Amino acid sequence: MKKLIMICAVILGFTVTASAQTDNKAEFKFVEEKHDFGKIPQGKPVTTEFTFTNIGEEPLILSNVQPTCGCTIADFTKTPVLKGAKGVIKITYNAAVASVFSKTIVVTSNAKTPTKNLIIMGEVMPAAAVAGSK
Repeated sequence: MKKLIMICAVILGFTVTASAQTDNKAEFKFVEEKHDFGKIPQGKPVTTEFTFTNIGEEPLILSNVQPTCGCTIADFTKTPVLKGAKGVIKITYNAAVASVFSKTIVVTSNAKTPTKNLIIMGEVMPAAAVAGSK
């Protein structure tokens, strides 16, 4: 009886290991996950693009890209990103208020890591201060 239980345990172990190795989910590989705009002039929106590659086997599908504040707008690749292909998440920050900022953009997808956070940061300088520094 002990041999039978041991054989079943070994077979179960091999089955679990084999299924874990065949995880074919999509997966992100970003060029950068944090972007620093540095000092930017007040009243002039700035834009950056987060480029990523699907390094998984299945097509990568972005279901939502949600900035955590209304001062940030996101546009992203809406079609499935095939294995080895690239996609883009374009972020525009409305630099209306003079202050230091750090904003998070939450990316939801079908990837192994289904939620990914991207960060933009910088400092909005009053228009007069930027004009005086030229």
